[in-house]
Amino acid sequence: MENLLGASVSVFIGVTLVLFGGAAWLTGQALAATWRPVWQAFVYAPLLAALDRFFIYALFEGELLSLPAYLLHAMVLLAATLLAYRLTKARKMVSQYPWLYERAGPFGWRRGRGQDAGPQDGTSRESAAEEELPS
Repeated sequence: MENLLGASVSVFIGVTLVLFGGAAWLTGQALAATWRPVWQAFVYAPLLAALDRFFIYALFEGELLSLPAYLLHAMVLLAATLLAYRLTKARKMVSQYPWLYERAGPFGWRRGRGQDAGPQDGTSRESAAEEELPS
């Protein structure tokens, strides 16, 4: 197990899950709160994982250049970042546009029940209204 983690289980829990998992969570919240695209999470999470591996190496004498450990830590931190991003984005969409959207579970939103979705044929509301006017 330590070969896969690159350190002991307690170090993995303390450093990767608690310390850098919290940083990844805050990164996801910051990305969503500032309306950044989700692809940026795929840039920041591997950087956090590299720093996580360095902290484990420097503080706990873990293995620095372990590809399986780095990939595992990167996946864990990416999952935390994406989870926080989606939760924050759903909350922000509903709070920013309460007249348009309502919550649809913790990760999503949908058009409000009282909202007219418009014509189904792809035309705009104005052109549909003009067609209904008598000549």
